[in-house]
Amino acid sequence: MSKPAEKPEVVQLPAETPASAPVSSRRAAAQRVREARDRLTSSSGTRPAFDTELLRQYAQTRISASYVVMLLVVATGALFGFWLQPVSAVAWTCAMLCIHAAIIRYCRRFLAEPSSPAATRKWRTRFVLLDLLYGLCWTVILIRPAGLDVASNTLMMFLMLLVVAVSSMLAASLPIAALAATAPVTAAIALNFVISGTFDNYVLAVLALAAEAYFALLAHRLHSTTLATLEARAEKDALIGELEQAKSISDEARHRAESANVAKSRFLAQMSHELRTPLNAILGFSEVMKSEIFGAHAVPVYKEYSADIHNSGVHLLNLINEILDLSRIEAGRYELNEEAVSLVHVVADCHHLLKLRATSRGITIHEVFEHGMPRIWGDERATRQVVLNLLSNSIKFTPQGGEIWLKVGWTASGGQYLSVKDTGSGIAEDEIPIVLASFGQGSNSIKSAEQGAGLGLPIAKSLIDMHGGTFTLKSKLRIGTEVIVTFPPERVMSALGPMTEEAPPLQPEPAINPADEKRRARHKPIMSAGTGLER
Repeated sequence: MSKPAEKPEVVQLPAETPASAPVSSRRAAAQRVREARDRLTSSSGTRPAFDTELLRQYAQTRISASYVVMLLVVATGALFGFWLQPVSAVAWTCAMLCIHAAIIRYCRRFLAEPSSPAATRKWRTRFVLLDLLYGLCWTVILIRPAGLDVASNTLMMFLMLLVVAVSSMLAASLPIAALAATAPVTAAIALNFVISGTFDNYVLAVLALAAEAYFALLAHRLHSTTLATLEARAEKDALIGELEQAKSISDEARHRAESANVAKSRFLAQMSHELRTPLNAILGFSEVMKSEIFGAHAVPVYKEYSADIHNSGVHLLNLINEILDLSRIEAGRYELNEEAVSLVHVVADCHHLLKLRATSRGITIHEVFEHGMPRIWGDERATRQVVLNLLSNSIKFTPQGGEIWLKVGWTASGGQYLSVKDTGSGIAEDEIPIVLASFGQGSNSIKSAEQGAGLGLPIAKSLIDMHGGTFTLKSKLRIGTEVIVTFPPERVMSALGPMTEEAPPLQPEPAINPADEKRRARHKPIMSAGTGLER
């Protein structure tokens, strides 16, 4: 009894990572060049597209907050109307509303016009000048009562902070405009406090300057955050563009590959017919000449030539069959003819077929089969081909006097496994992905006298994958090679227990009509009562 095989790990081809480094380096270099070009062509040190977007956000913010600014202006005018001359307060309020209306009108015009670098610079200058006028107008109303005792210093400080805060938040997308709107107000208030000459006013002047610095820093932070958001969105858009371009390229490559695959399938189908037709004649006539059916050859060496021709034809026919099988598997046209298959019997038959070949090379084949194993649900032809490919490879690369072990048993998960282990020359670890690829051959195979096409292992692996199993290749140089294939537990056909319920009758009982039953009772003879005779 052999030990259950561990679940093998299918060896995959290594990913081609060296090509990713040049792509990333080229992308980084292109980004640095683009950023340098944008800094040279921009007035604010950012990309021209970012300048336009920041200016659009500024205009949209001013438009959305227009009613809040109007409410602030009207409330301030009404408040100062109680302490100043009402005419001056009304005039100031009307002037502020006119400036605010001009800002809103220019913002709407900017949003309606198409963007361009020259137009962006022009609108940027206009907005800065309008905000400067806006700030100077606030300065007039805030420093007017300084010489009078109508408004306290606390009220002036509160209004100054309110104006600076609102202006900084509204113009955060354009920091220079925020500075133009708040700096005149702060400078006038601080200068007015300093001129008064008291210690408390000095403290208020310092607080006003500190508040201006704080809100300027806050506006700068908001501007940096907005700029970072725009940069992230631009990078996302660029990445989406690259992905769409890569997808279009991959779709085009896929269409070309599908067309090439269809052309390859047609070519193989046509060539298989064209090659097999003359091969039949070659194999048939060479077999006749080799066997000397119509008489002995005049020259004995002709018999050897006939045998060589026949062997070459058989080898070519096997190669054509392998190529066709592989092409059908890759195209997804290989259909499994599934039935109940005994894995032990298939392995034993394959051993019997290749036993003579192994004996001629002095190779001993050991069988280690577990007894009483149920059948599996699979394709017997495919399973037989897998076993023949693995066993013939082991015989081919095992030296004279070597040994081969054939094992069939249970896996730990309840499936069945097949193991073919030899004492051959082995395969280098870095060559395992090569031998598992189509037409791949290792260095030992190239040096060997019996070279093949490199299709045995890929076909076996593909057939096992179609059965839902696993394929594992373990090998060490000068030690040997072991190939383990497993079939999943769901393909194992367990024996079913007998049915406990009674089987239904073969023919249904005839239905009895009540009228017929009454008529039958009426015509029943009286003498048969109690005698056990019934009709």
